Amino acid sequence: MEIRFQVSPDETASMQTEELRRHFLCEEIIGNDRVSTVYTHYDRMMLGGTSPLSKKIFLEADEELRAMFFLERREMGIINVGGKGLVETDTGKFSLDKLSCLYLGKGTKTVHFFSESALDPAVFYFLSVKAHTSYPNRILKKEEASSVEMGSEETANRRTIYKYIHADGMPSCQLVMGLTVLTAGSVWNSVPPHTHTRRMEAYFYFDLQPDQRIFHFMGRPQETRHLLVGNHQAVISPPWSIHCGCGTTNYSFIWGMAGENMTFTDMDPAPVSELR
Repeated sequence: MEIRFQVSPDETASMQTEELRRHFLCEEIIGNDRVSTVYTHYDRMMLGGTSPLSKKIFLEADEELRAMFFLERREMGIINVGGKGLVETDTGKFSLDKLSCLYLGKGTKTVHFFSESALDPAVFYFLSVKAHTSYPNRILKKEEASSVEMGSEETANRRTIYKYIHADGMPSCQLVMGLTVLTAGSVWNSVPPHTHTRRMEAYFYFDLQPDQRIFHFMGRPQETRHLLVGNHQAVISPPWSIHCGCGTTNYSFIWGMAGENMTFTDMDPAPVSELR
């Protein structure tokens, strides 16, 4: 488990490329036949992932968590972006097709990941945050999730947003999670940009070809920075930072939030005309 501490907007303003990537970009968040995790001190969110290729993968509690098991004091959302996979817990076994989401509540003692076929392995990406209330484990398919279409072809940001873990979906203590799929020809996401100082966010990009990239914009609205992001890479977005992006082709991404407020529409807009 990699641990990353918070940095202020003043510190970030003077960072060069490698420093920005070291603090905010998770380049190898999907571990092949192992679990890879990053613990960020922004709302103590954990980002992680695994792609079981040849064996069942057990989610262990890192020594730094000081916990008997991973979800002793935490909850978790898992989305599969690969082939069909299964998650086995002490409360039951869950089958996840591509873009299905599984919520695991505080107190779930054991979590195992495995793929149905080694030829088309599952790719599990998860977010975990601290929890003080236990909610039931539950699975939601993409077709069952609350969805909304946004943007237009004229502004190259036509996209569908799927909400999985939120007030009107699967309940949680503080985790909010879903995904966005851009249509062919659309490349911009989260425009107009915004911040939400009451919660942080994490972005995980997928369905991007190896030779393509996302320009992920971050920083204060009047002092923007950017990261070049590849497939199956994640970005930690601080509460004070905008988070929007433009790809060299269309793509999809998983978003997740944690913090004080779970209201999806609680945003402070940063109009494009005012960005610097």
